[in-house]
Order: sequence, then structure tokens, then C-alpha cells
Amino acid sequence: MDATFLAEQVATGMASPTELLEDALARVAKLNPEINAVVLVQEYTARKAIKAGLPNGPFKGVPFLIKDLGAEAIDFPTHSGSNLLRDTTYSFDSEIYRRIRRTGMVTFGRTTSPEGGIGPVTESAVYDGPTRNPWDTSRTAGGSSGGSGAAVAAGIVPMAHGSDGGGSVRIPASSCGLFGFKATRARFPDGPASGEGWGGMAIDGFLSKSVRDNARMMDACTGPDKGAPYASPPMQVSFSKAITRPPHRLRVAVCDTTFTGAPIDPECKKAVDKTAQILEDIGHHITLDCPKADHDGMMRAWTKIVACGTASWIQKAANSKGQDLAHVNIQGVARGAVKYAQSISGADYLNAINTIHAYGREMERVFDNCDILLSATLSEPPAKVGRFNHDREDYENYRIGPGGVFEYSPFCATFNASGQPAATVPMHWTTNGLPVGVHFASAFGEDATLIALCAELEEVSPWAQKYQQCSLRA
Repeated sequence: MDATFLAEQVATGMASPTELLEDALARVAKLNPEINAVVLVQEYTARKAIKAGLPNGPFKGVPFLIKDLGAEAIDFPTHSGSNLLRDTTYSFDSEIYRRIRRTGMVTFGRTTSPEGGIGPVTESAVYDGPTRNPWDTSRTAGGSSGGSGAAVAAGIVPMAHGSDGGGSVRIPASSCGLFGFKATRARFPDGPASGEGWGGMAIDGFLSKSVRDNARMMDACTGPDKGAPYASPPMQVSFSKAITRPPHRLRVAVCDTTFTGAPIDPECKKAVDKTAQILEDIGHHITLDCPKADHDGMMRAWTKIVACGTASWIQKAANSKGQDLAHVNIQGVARGAVKYAQSISGADYLNAINTIHAYGREMERVFDNCDILLSATLSEPPAKVGRFNHDREDYENYRIGPGGVFEYSPFCATFNASGQPAATVPMHWTTNGLPVGVHFASAFGEDATLIALCAELEEVSPWAQKYQQCSLRA
């Protein structure tokens, strides 16, 4: 039962918003102690919204959760994954939250995030424990939108808000067997709290069971807010319209290694090969090729930009509380990011931004010879809890050193840097029942083509029945 189905139940009187909310709250009470995904529950706010009358949007009456990072809202305090920002309140609603609210969704809480959103796992000290994967609670649900991934996979809500600055929607979607879409840069609003995130690499998004849910929500949120510094190219057709018919037969370049040619886990390669065969069987044109660009240089630049962004919010928070930066209550990776940022000059930062922009131009040329780039989403199945914990302070090594984050997630950040749309589709499960996502990307602005292909795959190789096999739900 996806969000679209539940909204139809409300519209026809087969269910009420209050009943759906109470069901979601009951699932939180039952499942959250095991997965630690839902925080800062605001039941009174949700009931008040129902009583006041919900907007007649596409998801009227459906329960919803927003990530505990960004999505600023008056009625929803936040920790932003950090003890330093514990119980922060806002005097304004972000534009992305205002648009979500207009869909008729009943937001009743937030979902866990790593501190500042800088990890591929969700293990923040402010939540008193890691967020766990409903398919196997010894595994991570991913990050940084890990709580959203776990909550949707466990069936607490059918769809949840996330954000993605280096894979933070797609990593947990892949880890939890969900559909996740990162739209073209600036497709959604960032204001009024900021003009852009991480040099334009970060963007909001959604984790869902179905492609159609994501399409309808993205349609509701598309477009810049007033005064935005820049905007994405307008879409020629809406997300929802795009998924009503298959795309023309596409040229699909398949990379079954990392983009630098390193091998990936056999289960991830199997997922790529299986998906490529399905696409070929339905008429798409398949070639083996990996994108040629300065991937290592991009990731070094990405690491600098994110370190500076992390240092910025920590410095601001410390100043607002009158605290010494050296003694604020933050975890090891965040502290390491601050130290690393202090070694980066203004000129270094601008050079990193220019490196990212040059990389985006390299990646755009890749699509001169193909329409879609297919790879794995991660280089291996979901990691064990604790493998990427935030206790260590060697931030640079954590990100790009041996055995670090970039080796684990070598695909996703590419498209944050390039600004191109990218998606993860749940096309494979291991023999042990772990989800393995397959990753697709297209040229800048070609969101409609990309989501049309994702919908076609959902049609020919449906995954909805898989959710009943999720160990926590069973």
C-alpha cells in the first residue's frame, strides 16, 4: 500500500486521516525500539492539522515524516543529528515543508540523520544509538536519510522526506530496498534558510515504495522559491506525466565496476548485469562503458566543500550559544571536519568549487554517447552497523582513504557534483535477503526521461511484493 493508494482510501471514505495516523503511531511504538528511526514525534500537531482541515492535495490524509535535517518548520523542533543543535526551534517554515504540507500529508515527526548529514550511515549520538536496517538489524539503514529509509521499509509510513548531498537519499533507499530519486540541481527550493547547500550539491528528495509516489511528490515540490540564486531547466513534462508511458528506446551505458574500474561486490555486479539484461530484453540499446572523468579529483574537491559546510554550521551554532568551538558537543567526524576545514584557504575552497564545475562539464559530455548511465548504487550490500561510526576524527581518511566512504559509495556523489538527475531502483536482493539498489543517471535536466525508465522497470520487474519479506515486518 503506497501513499497514492492510501490517499485514494481517504478520498473514497474507506479510511480516515485519523485512522491512518493512529496506525502509523502504533507502528512507531511497535517497531521503532528495534530500528531507532523516528524521533521528535509531534502527535498533537498532527491531530490539530487534521482537525483544522487538510489541504486537498494528492496525498490528503496520508501520514508522513520529515528528515531531522533541514525542512525547517515552526511546528517541528529538530536536533539536526547533533547534540549541539538539540531541540532547535524555528520561527519560519521552509518552502519545501510548505509545499509538502500543501499535498495534504499529515506530518507527525522527524527521522534520524547523522550529525550534519556527512555519513553514509545514521549513527548519531543525539539519538542514543544507531538506526538499523529493517531487513537485517545488524546492518545500517544507510545515511544520511537513514531514518527515513528505515521508517518506510518497516512500513511505518509509505514515503518520507530526505535530502541528498552525496547520495543521502539514494544510499538509504538502496540499503532499504526503496526507490530514491535525486533530481537535477536546484529542481526544489532551498529557502529561506539558505540559497544552496554544499556549493549546490545538496538537494531535497523522497524515499518511497513506488515510483508514482515519488513522481507526485516531486511535482508538488518542483520549482525555485522566490529569490533563489538559480533554477534548474524547466521540465517539458511533469514527473507524473512522464511515468504514464515508457520512454523511447534508450542508449544505456553499463558500468559493472566502479567508475575508476575497481571491482564491486559480486552481488552488486549481479544486480547490474541482471538489470542490463532486462533492459535489453525490452528493447533498450546496451553497451559496456564507464564514464571518463576526473573522479578522484572530484571526490577530493567534494570532501573539502563538505568540510567547509560542516565547519560553517558548527561555528554558527557555537557562536549563537556563546561556546568555544574547541569544546562544543559534537562527534568525532564532525570535529575532524572542522579541523580539516581550518587548513583550507578561501582560494582552496574556490578552486574546489571550480573543480566540481569542471567535473560537471566532463560528466555532461558522457551523455553525448548515451542517454542513461547504469551502475550499482553501492559497491557492496548494506554495511554492518558500526563500520562507519562517527567516533573517529580523521575526516579526510574517513571519506576518501582506504576502506573509506568513497570506496563503499563510489557512484552517488558523482551526480551531486555534476548536478545531473540520478535514481536508485530496488532490482535485486542477496541470498541473505539484503536489498541491492541499481543506479541510473541521465543528462542535466533530463529528469522526465530518467523517471520514465524507472517506472518502466517497476512495471516489468515489480518489487512491491518484496516488502512482505522484510524481516522486521514479517
